[in-house]
Amino acid sequence: MIGKLTEEQKAVQEAAREFAQQELLPGVIERDRNMTFATEQIKAMGEMGFMGMMVSEKYGGGGMDTLSYVIAMEEISKVDNSCSVAMSVNNSLVCWGLETYGTEEQKQKYLTKLSTGEWIGAFCLSEPEAGSDATSQRTTAVDKGDHYLLNGTKNWITNGGSSSVHLVIAQTNADKGHKGINALIVPTDMEGVEIGAKEDKLGIRGSDTHTIMYNNVKVPKENRIGDDGFGFKFAMKVLSGGRIGIAAQALGIAAGAYELSVKYAQEREAFGKPIARHQAIAFKLADMATQIQAARLLVYNAARLKDQGKNYDMASSMAKLFAAEMAMKQTVEAVQIHGGYGYVKEYHVERLMRDAKITQIYEGTSEIQKLVISRSVLSGKIYEEI
Repeated sequence: MIGKLTEEQKAVQEAAREFAQQELLPGVIERDRNMTFATEQIKAMGEMGFMGMMVSEKYGGGGMDTLSYVIAMEEISKVDNSCSVAMSVNNSLVCWGLETYGTEEQKQKYLTKLSTGEWIGAFCLSEPEAGSDATSQRTTAVDKGDHYLLNGTKNWITNGGSSSVHLVIAQTNADKGHKGINALIVPTDMEGVEIGAKEDKLGIRGSDTHTIMYNNVKVPKENRIGDDGFGFKFAMKVLSGGRIGIAAQALGIAAGAYELSVKYAQEREAFGKPIARHQAIAFKLADMATQIQAARLLVYNAARLKDQGKNYDMASSMAKLFAAEMAMKQTVEAVQIHGGYGYVKEYHVERLMRDAKITQIYEGTSEIQKLVISRSVLSGKIYEEI
């Protein structure tokens, strides 16, 4: 099950790595410092096919498997995680959700533009009082016959200020609880859509993260995804796949920090020899390499299960939990290996350390992943298929 990469997957890996090193690395420190959204770079990612990798060619996508997407995410995330999170949301949450559950009309109207990067999508679930508890939606979509009247506020929305389309999760019938929630396609040029100020964040500072307000937005019924009340299930399904993308991002962050650390340790000398030849540093590199490879196997396994049409809920949670925790730990070690140089922006590892933190939080906190895993374990599903 966990075997060699195909020639096509190797080509994807090489193309993504080359793009990251040549197109994303220049200017990444300045974009982080100034909270600049990488408009031109993301457009180029769309032209390269990175924004709709898993979408079928019929709708303008790459028609690739999840593993190819994960491989590309890892390489992009070694360099610029503000770009990789935009890529993740557009691929995993928006495009995959639309292709899997949308109508043919919705796919022709929206997916064909999102898959090519002509448009960028945003997934709007979190609210000021509904983060991990996604059932507590305060945003409402009142049924008005031929349309829904949408009102509410969404927080921490990736691609919030640069997106052309939002997938909004909203409560239509509170009496039905999570079965009264709907998912709506909301073009951002609709009257009543208001974009709040960009968030000033610890990491992924170039990422376009905003609060979005919906004030009496009239959303046509044909923009609902799935049957009435399908919204919560839709959100959980796309997030399960999205966690594979964020796990790949965490993997890439750690791998990027590791590669920089190996290079630095072989060049930096102390006490007459490269610090890589000192056991204290060599053992750190050994631990980093081991844990990164363990995370890679978990992430690849989850991707392959998804590609084979098997249940991947537990596998994706395990991958995200382990990869996120590992990324945070190993980026701290990378800063330590670099010493004083690791504490300055020029050497990149301090940025990767800041970026790593969010992987423990968004698209399901580490605590939520443990909840998902423990429920599977207690239901008798102790071992995930590998």
